Amino acid sequence: MEKGRRQVVVSALQFSCTDDVSTNVATAERLVRAAHAKGANIILIQELFEGYYFCQAQREDFFHRAKPYKDHPTILRMQKLAKELGVVIPVSFFEEANNAHYNSIAIIDADGSDLGLYRKSHIPDGPGYQEKFYFNPGDTGFKVFQTEFAKIGVAICWDQWFPEAARAMVLQGAEVLFYPTAIGSEPQDEGLDSRDHWKRVMQGHAGANVVPLVASNRIGKEVIETEHGKSAITFYGNSFIAGPTGEIVASADDKEEAILVAQFDLDKIKSKRQSWGIFRDRRPDLYKILLTLDGSNVTS
Repeated sequence: MEKGRRQVVVSALQFSCTDDVSTNVATAERLVRAAHAKGANIILIQELFEGYYFCQAQREDFFHRAKPYKDHPTILRMQKLAKELGVVIPVSFFEEANNAHYNSIAIIDADGSDLGLYRKSHIPDGPGYQEKFYFNPGDTGFKVFQTEFAKIGVAICWDQWFPEAARAMVLQGAEVLFYPTAIGSEPQDEGLDSRDHWKRVMQGHAGANVVPLVASNRIGKEVIETEHGKSAITFYGNSFIAGPTGEIVASADDKEEAILVAQFDLDKIKSKRQSWGIFRDRRPDLYKILLTLDGSNVTS
């Protein structure tokens, strides 16, 4: 970053996965290196990038894909890469923790150190996206991580639909929000396309909190053998970077591998966020209804 100015360069990667871990990790490393060559400081890889998005099926053999957080081989490799390049890399993985399983992400700082773990809080369950079969609800709460280049909030895919998650991270000081994702077509309804809805919701998080936001999604068609036959999802990519008013400053298409890069002046954005008054004028005393599921039985 420039001396005297808090400039950060963020990047979103987008690629098609195979179902071979070594191939996908090599692709991720190649793209991280390319993003670094473009000046990126914090580089986001898509959700569960080690293989196919296996949650199309409910198969007990897929639990073998989970590995413990400690000494996870992909995290260790990304720690080495982050230290070599001097970049921050959030690393998504399928975590085994004794008899629990989580959709997790480890945050690797620019010196290769592991800053900690976030476990996905909101777990979807629908045709093609049957994550409740595999993942326990995350127990870490929403977190922020002080990296070398910025204080960041990182949440995962389905979390991106919930404004409460974005607000919770920015309340804790997050200066940029990151969302690794795996989303595409709906196996039960070929006419349903959530792409634009997906983008607009996250653009709203950026604008409502006056912070940049980075979303990384995969591309390609993945076919999984399920208990009811074959299921296919065509992932729609459209990875993007939004600025602090929700404007899209970089975006990918629905088919091509991509390396998106954008630069932000964090001090300038901080001044805008403070002067806009959205955190000054919050009324937490009126928000107790948010602690309920049905909008009733609000406790004092």
